[in-house]
Amino acid sequence: MARIRICGLSLGYAGEPVIRGMDGAFAEGQATAVIGPNGAGKSTLIKALAGLIAPMAGVVTIEGASRRDIAYLAQDGGVDRDFPISVEDLVALGFERRLGLFGGVGVAERERLSTAIAAVGLTGLERRPIGALSGGQFQRALFARVMVQDAPVILLDEPFTGLDARTTAALGEVVRRWAGEGRTVLVALHDLDVARRLCGQALVFARQVVAWGPSPQTLTAESIERARALAEGWSGREAA
Repeated sequence: MARIRICGLSLGYAGEPVIRGMDGAFAEGQATAVIGPNGAGKSTLIKALAGLIAPMAGVVTIEGASRRDIAYLAQDGGVDRDFPISVEDLVALGFERRLGLFGGVGVAERERLSTAIAAVGLTGLERRPIGALSGGQFQRALFARVMVQDAPVILLDEPFTGLDARTTAALGEVVRRWAGEGRTVLVALHDLDVARRLCGQALVFARQVVAWGPSPQTLTAESIERARALAEGWSGREAA
């Protein structure tokens, strides 16, 4: 599938660095939890890997794939819920990368669409307007959109925020399935229990790497406390 390497990566806004000199690699076939306090730069890092933010220094290399092979789910979903489209239409947007904005959806795509909608538990709601969905249903639809993209690299920014335990568990199974299929999955999270359940790898950082590796050795009280201590010393503009 794909492996992401970063070397000397520095990121920031308006010339002010948020992340400095970051080095490491995200392994293929693994779900990696990205953990850090508010302002650590989790969303900044995810956006940079998605190609939405240019590095101030350093490089991001995607081995075995290109930027077009990345599925990215932003914190806000990137969709206006007042836009008059159905669940099926929203999920079908995941085909845009392969078919183009006005490409036709054929039999194979229709089958994949139905499979993805069923996989997230939305069968029967295909024609429902997205504005009529609950928060959990809407997030399920966004996960289905990612599924039909069939991307080797999947970036999720706080995908479970505000969801109930049942929806989180259901979508967590989707994340595990993606990793089991050999995809490279990064998930920015704030819930350590969810991170431990879903992700075999973890990155704890606070504008710099604190710990990076297998979750049992990385998501420790010591690494979390060190990240918090670094956060207490920050000054100036906060990162997302």
